[in-house]
Amino acid sequence: MKLNGSEIDELNHPHLTKHIQQFEYLSSQIPDIKSIVNKISDFNVTIPSWALGTGGTRFGRFSGGGEPRSLEEKIEDVGIIHALNKSSNSISLHIPWDIPENANAIIALAKEHGLHFDAVNSNTFQDQANQPLSYKFGSLHHVDKAVRQQAIDHNLEVIKYGKQLGSRALSVWLSDGSNFPGQLNFRKAFQNTLESLQEIYSRLPEDWKIWIEYKPYEPNFYSTTIADWGQSHLLASKLGPKAATLVDLGHHLQGTNIEQIVSLLLMEGKLAGFHFNDSKYGDDDLTVGSINPYQLFLIFNELVEGMDARGMNHATAIGWMIDASHNIKDPIEDLIQSVQAIKIAYAQALLVDKSALVEAQQNNDVALAQEILQAAYRIDVRPLIAEASLIAGGALNPLEVFRKLKVRETLIKERGLKTIATGL
Repeated sequence: MKLNGSEIDELNHPHLTKHIQQFEYLSSQIPDIKSIVNKISDFNVTIPSWALGTGGTRFGRFSGGGEPRSLEEKIEDVGIIHALNKSSNSISLHIPWDIPENANAIIALAKEHGLHFDAVNSNTFQDQANQPLSYKFGSLHHVDKAVRQQAIDHNLEVIKYGKQLGSRALSVWLSDGSNFPGQLNFRKAFQNTLESLQEIYSRLPEDWKIWIEYKPYEPNFYSTTIADWGQSHLLASKLGPKAATLVDLGHHLQGTNIEQIVSLLLMEGKLAGFHFNDSKYGDDDLTVGSINPYQLFLIFNELVEGMDARGMNHATAIGWMIDASHNIKDPIEDLIQSVQAIKIAYAQALLVDKSALVEAQQNNDVALAQEILQAAYRIDVRPLIAEASLIAGGALNPLEVFRKLKVRETLIKERGLKTIATGL
């Protein structure tokens, strides 16, 4: 299925007068509004292939119908999202869930939908069919060198597929860890992981990066071998300039100051990018901005400040991707909401009065610094997001248009009511 631009334009039309009024009001308040809209237009968020089917937990999975049954249909779904918001022009694949049988045909299909391929993701957190050795007790950190080599070989295979598709980054998340004290030697586990990553790193193409993700717990509940940003940063530093730390917003203990982590990684040139999601307790798969939108804004405030200080392009210098699992929502609707939330936080961060904030900080004026940040956060920037989308040929309100075009109903007719997506 491919959305028709004229259908989107037709559904935009009844809202144009109100949008113009709202945008003109903001224009009178924001002197450099054209520059900000241009930055929002350039900003794109990658959609992961595994997020397009209904997710689940160990307690169950409840299919929503019309789910993609193949990589081709996943690309079509990302194409739908991008047609609506004009901010999702790339897809990230998880291997072996999404192995392209014909890379040229897959690339052609992606281009037809205005898409390209972002980072490819390896999977050593579960055993695969016909796999000779098990990852029950870990992969890159395993005490058995043969298991480690199997995991290394898998990552090299993922790079091979990524090269075929035009990707330029390998994203690695390990579930390696332990459930009980004494189960493994922490130091040896870390050393084994480093040696395994060094072999993978040595085989990276010249223009590639390796992104190292971290998580404090789950599926192991006593220790994780790459448990936090410090351990990831240590590995990335030892590996070399093509390695950096990937920050998943949900992979932190409650109360962690993620914006401070982001600021320091950016300062050191070791911030690979983001997996965006939200969480309340320990789950990291909720819609972006659904629980704590202010934290998302504060993270983007540090990103904009740090990237401007280093002369980095906001849109392309690091990776922007959603990583979520949709258990009770329509996956496409959830992804639309997530991308909108990310762009809203980014736009708000662009509106922070940077010179006034620096002056308040230099004067130790705590109350004024808070007021400056919250003044930007409280601005309704949705007309800016809508204007950027409209200029590019997208929808003023992507979620509303998705529903009015009855996209999900069409997908159910084409694919069936109870299809099972690969992956999650």
